[in-house]
Amino acid sequence: MNTMVSSPLEQFQIVPLTSFSILGYDISFTNSAFFAVVSILFFFLLLNFSSKSFLVPTRWQSLIEGIYDFSLTVVKEQIGAKGKAYMPLVFAIFSYILVCNMTGMIPYSFTPTSHIAITFGLAFAMFTGINIVAFQKHGLHFFSFFLPAGAPTAMAPLFVGIEVFSYVFRVVSLSVRLFANLTSGHALLKILAGFGWTMLSAGGVVCVMSVFPIGLVFAITGLELAIAFLQAYVFSVLVCLYLKDAIDLH
Repeated sequence: MNTMVSSPLEQFQIVPLTSFSILGYDISFTNSAFFAVVSILFFFLLLNFSSKSFLVPTRWQSLIEGIYDFSLTVVKEQIGAKGKAYMPLVFAIFSYILVCNMTGMIPYSFTPTSHIAITFGLAFAMFTGINIVAFQKHGLHFFSFFLPAGAPTAMAPLFVGIEVFSYVFRVVSLSVRLFANLTSGHALLKILAGFGWTMLSAGGVVCVMSVFPIGLVFAITGLELAIAFLQAYVFSVLVCLYLKDAIDLH
């Protein structure tokens, strides 16, 4: 019996749902964009439903309050009292990434954060906003951030070059960390599931042994749920740390 084995990377393929182009540029609406929009709409609907007054809070309302309290705790711990003004930003970015990550755990769905274009866009938006905050608060004095205090004048060009490179590299580290973790986890799940299905289809003793890879699939699924939350948390914490640098120039 011939068994067709699909690539574990097939689940990340971008498929256009509608074909559209402007001036030769393809701006088709894809499955990635669709699930990114679905994630936003789902969270907006959840917020709207949870904002209604109930005599007894619903489970969804308790969930949103838990996410809000968690985001507030992250802001207080990483930025301090000065960070309260940026609480809506951290709450929004944490919630969006979490919903996108969790959406990818639904069978036959798509994980928007498994593509570098999405994660780079989020990271670049945060980086741009943080720079705007830094210039608003410090003006041109912000450039002193790239020269460590007490550095020898002769070594200033070297230090400034290193600091500028590491500062700009934040965009890459933020985006790659999120995309790589989601992609590798989902690919591993697909490999184990395909391996288990192949063993199950073989029959005999091999069929019985398929319980091991299938059991691993369930175990790693639980781990992936934890990683989905953890990566949203790590992204939010790093945004808070970068905001603290922009506010205090440390």
